Amino acid sequence: MNISVVGSGYVGTTLAACLADLGHRVTAIDIDEETVEALNRGESPLHEPGLQPLLDEYAGGGLRATTEFGVVPETDVTFLTVGTPSEADGSIDLSSITAAARSVGEALRETDAYHLVVVKSTVIPGTTEERLVATLEAASGKREGEEFGVAVNPEFQREGTAVEDFLNADKLVFGTDGDDRALARLPELYAPLIDAGVPVVETGRREAEMIKYANNVFLASKISLINELGNICKAYGVDSYEVADAIGLDDRISERFLRSGVGWGGSCFPKDTDALIAAAKRADYEPELLEAVVGVNDRQPVRMIDLLETHVDVAGERVAVLGLAFKSGTDDVRHSRAIPVIEALQERGATVAAYDPVATENMRERFPELEYANTAEAALQGAVGALVVTDWDEFAVLDTEFDAMDERVVVDGRRVIERRAGLSYEGLTW
Repeated sequence: MNISVVGSGYVGTTLAACLADLGHRVTAIDIDEETVEALNRGESPLHEPGLQPLLDEYAGGGLRATTEFGVVPETDVTFLTVGTPSEADGSIDLSSITAAARSVGEALRETDAYHLVVVKSTVIPGTTEERLVATLEAASGKREGEEFGVAVNPEFQREGTAVEDFLNADKLVFGTDGDDRALARLPELYAPLIDAGVPVVETGRREAEMIKYANNVFLASKISLINELGNICKAYGVDSYEVADAIGLDDRISERFLRSGVGWGGSCFPKDTDALIAAAKRADYEPELLEAVVGVNDRQPVRMIDLLETHVDVAGERVAVLGLAFKSGTDDVRHSRAIPVIEALQERGATVAAYDPVATENMRERFPELEYANTAEAALQGAVGALVVTDWDEFAVLDTEFDAMDERVVVDGRRVIERRAGLSYEGLTW
């Protein structure tokens, strides 16, 4: 099939490359000329394991990029993967996806063939039906359901494993409100995955929109619950990881997302949890549990500093922050737990030395004044404490590098450092 993908961020770029890998001819559409030029050169605009090999194979062939929406009529399906960032009150900003829908609609004026528009961006239930369909109809002069279709097909890919998650998906969700042509085209689009046994959920568009939020908020809640339990375990001298291993054997709970620590960040969990809280309040419902989930997560970074200060006073001292990305395997620093850690250290008068193997430049935009080290050892040099915020594998093998510290105090927020003689070690929740 001929596919166009609007938006070349984490979701759009991975989607475009993976669809090319499924055998489709894909055109990525983005308003940023540098991103388009990079994709056409076969260069990934972001750090995502497995993505660059796909671009090496398909860029210039099965995958190309453009800034022009005029290619839309040449394709059978258009995906909207434009960002829906948070507003100050937690609700989502629909300006970019509305503009993208308007541009797609204007392009559809040039074709009489049925075209399927698929919303992959994360939007509150009712957004597709009430906002995007109306925008497409007004811009195209056509009627939805007759001359074009609109489906909701949320993504469930994790940064750092997005390619693997797409090609080995847990599920595919098709929200179509019973549009027979959409229901025929979507399985054709994903045929290799469906043939491999990936389950398909056919549902309405509002339900598909909600499934995405429910999925992420459930996982965020699970992490905050295990962190709350971990904090209690820490208070009683109990190893929370041994507790988690045991309860994870219960198939009603499972072992996934039971690694307690400094909390969740990234582009999805914070934004989606805040958006659902804001949506609930607009509907006159107080989401007390979800607000508690956020509250637990917000407190974890400060607990790291509190633990460090049981050993040393950080005021006027150098403290190493190891890990800036919100998780290993990505250079994304959006809502990284390192941000509140750094802010809390600065508020207490510490000098921060930061290190991350891939995310330094992205964090430099947020904190240009920090010292950014080229190695973990350089960050540790002369520090009175080290805070491990991201679970990069290279941190697990640190050993003699700790000798460079003035005070060998480590607070581990991800359980990647082993306790050892001569190291004052604190696990955040164990």
